[in-house]
Amino acid sequence: MWKADVIVIGGGLAGCEAAWQLAQRDLKVSLVEMKPVLMSKAHQTPLLCELVCSNSLRSNEPVAGAGLLKQELRRAGSMVIDSADANSVPAGSALAVERFGFGRTVTQRLALHPNVRLERRVVSELSLDTPTIIATGPLTGGGLAGKIRDLFGGDKLFFYDAIAPIVSADSIDPETSFRASRWGKDQSEGGDYINCPLDKDLYYEFVREIQGARKIVPHEFEEKHFFEGCLPIEVMVSRGEDVLRYGPMRPVGLDDPRTGRWPYALIQLRPENQYRTSYNMVGFQTRMAYPEQKRIFSMVPALANAEFLRFGSIHRNTFVDSPRLMGPQMQLIDQPNIRFAGLITGVEGYIESCAMGMMAALFTEASIRGRTLEIPPETTALGGLYNHIARPRAKDEKFGPTNINFGLMPGLSVRAKKKDRKRMIAERAYADLSPWLTSIEPVSAG
Repeated sequence: MWKADVIVIGGGLAGCEAAWQLAQRDLKVSLVEMKPVLMSKAHQTPLLCELVCSNSLRSNEPVAGAGLLKQELRRAGSMVIDSADANSVPAGSALAVERFGFGRTVTQRLALHPNVRLERRVVSELSLDTPTIIATGPLTGGGLAGKIRDLFGGDKLFFYDAIAPIVSADSIDPETSFRASRWGKDQSEGGDYINCPLDKDLYYEFVREIQGARKIVPHEFEEKHFFEGCLPIEVMVSRGEDVLRYGPMRPVGLDDPRTGRWPYALIQLRPENQYRTSYNMVGFQTRMAYPEQKRIFSMVPALANAEFLRFGSIHRNTFVDSPRLMGPQMQLIDQPNIRFAGLITGVEGYIESCAMGMMAALFTEASIRGRTLEIPPETTALGGLYNHIARPRAKDEKFGPTNINFGLMPGLSVRAKKKDRKRMIAERAYADLSPWLTSIEPVSAG
């Protein structure tokens, strides 16, 4: 009689990677997928690992965050990345896949694995006695969402995601920006915020460009309304030309040291991580198309040459408040047999989801066998992504999803030319990951 050592709920990239890692480590896995019993509005086939949006897993270059993470996943024995490589299509320096071939490969590998039982059913109850990984993705809903809420003892499952752009710190022009916190508070190292001023003429030109920008049309299954507390900037400017200037671009309490006065308007940038290698554009959640964001935000003198590590977006998303609800082994603090994996943990993107599936599986296997798993070094892409969901946050610090970027890792301890920094960070990550890989003993990916 089959008795699962671990239950994995969700047949996307995170769930499939978790199931494979556990099965290859001689644990019996029940992989539960609701398709085709119940199909969401985003899915079209019963295949596992169905890619519902782009067929691109982004850059393969190690000097890009996505490329570095894929390199690390390959070295760690990722079945999902191996399946993607086996079904790749020409896409320049990116890894793009023939999506049906990719789904078929993953489905076949797991369906034929002797330690995996693929169960096609809808989950509405959770077993708290059997180690369980919940990898149900951003469209988690129905009875399962209710059960997850019950685990938290309240409404701590977010259903709506408003993301502001993030820029690389070293691409912000220091000559046309200034450091200061409002009313001179928290003046550590000159102020926690970087402020990017606009004069009157530029401000109104900026607003007009936002009004005329191309917007992303939401999917049918996404929310059609917005919360007043996190309105897209294009909705704000539709209500009046001065709304931004009295909202996220208000200059009150911020003296520009070059003029001794408040600017007419400004964009505030807040540190995105403890290393201050990346900054968040405060209040600039938007549904503008990515090229439009790049073009319009680059109108601001301090951001003229900005490198955007992440563009803004607003979309339907379900994720948990991981830093406050999960322990260091990705276990739910109050129910240590429950772990989350993938997008629901607070990451963005296919490969990021895969990475969190792998990590959840490794933590689960270590727990079952009475071992403590070492955390990947913070200088690696895996470690940086893990730290994003695990790093303790201040009570008033908002947690939101992100994709992999170099801003999640510490900066270099030596001076280097800008063009060399990413290469050096990637080389450091490659070297620092090796001892961790030895400790986990990677399994075969195929």
